[in-house]
Amino acid sequence: MTSVLVVEDDPIIRTSLVKALTASGRTVRGVAAGFSALQEITQCPPDAVVLDLGLPDLDGENVLRMIRGLSRVPVLVATARDDEREIIRILEAGADDYLVKPFSGAQLAARLSAVLRRCAPVAAGAEAPARAYGPHSAAAGGASDAADGERPPVVVGELRVDPLARTAHLAGQEIRLTRREFDLLAFLAENAGRVVSRKRILAEVWRQPYVDEQTVDVHLSCLRRKLGERAARPRYLHTVHGVGVKLVSPL
Repeated sequence: MTSVLVVEDDPIIRTSLVKALTASGRTVRGVAAGFSALQEITQCPPDAVVLDLGLPDLDGENVLRMIRGLSRVPVLVATARDDEREIIRILEAGADDYLVKPFSGAQLAARLSAVLRRCAPVAAGAEAPARAYGPHSAAAGGASDAADGERPPVVVGELRVDPLARTAHLAGQEIRLTRREFDLLAFLAENAGRVVSRKRILAEVWRQPYVDEQTVDVHLSCLRRKLGERAARPRYLHTVHGVGVKLVSPL
């Protein structure tokens, strides 16, 4: 049974949302504050989160960013804020959907079901052989030769990115990434050895209008930190000034 965490400070609305989602066959917990939500996600991770933005202790957008630092859990933002620019910003911050109040319990349940379907992990069959990229690999920079559109894991040095399992490992240790960080790393890995412009990254990874290129730099900075490197001393992620960025195997 799917578990859902409802984060809503208004007790009447919170009770209504919990009842509606429980009636749709889900196990639902409700909290009234951002810090409580983060504690729940850390201690007892739900399958999905319904998040209000107007919380008493933290702004919901900050809570969303903190959630994305902890988990890949699907997040449906349910709020009264209907400004288009804010909606775009929240989606770019990592929300999987955005629902403007007022709405019915049936609509919430349907939208949540859609989010869970989109975010469900892909069932992988037998593992395909990894593609290796690096100075000694004949496959470096080559196209995937997997049949039927399958995307085999990509190996760049000690970095292994598996698009089907949505996992990344460095020297055998799993790297904890947000959904957007993984998408970015997977895209760079599939283009290993090639310089990719920020505009192309935005078009291929974000697929959202009105996104500033600085968004890419922020996510690259997060990836560098999780890969154990710095922009001043890169190992995997190299910036080519005025052109873009490329992922390469360390020498």
